[in-house]
Amino acid sequence: MAISVKRREGESASSFLYRFTKKMQQSGVLREAKKRRFSHRNINKNKRKASALYKSQKMKEVLAAKKMGKF
Repeated sequence: MAISVKRREGESASSFLYRFTKKMQQSGVLREAKKRRFSHRNINKNKRKASALYKSQKMKEVLAAKKMGKF
């Protein structure tokens, strides 16, 4: 979905830039890029559970170490 905007004869840089930004906004390219910027791939259920179990186990170890004064 490429957008091509060519500079007209005698057109100033500012008006060319204005036309270009207007085309970009109307096309929705920026909106789509911003929407995809922070999207993450879906992780399967088992992997998510394993990660949560590992995290909770590590937190328990850290708390136990803090109680014993090792952390």
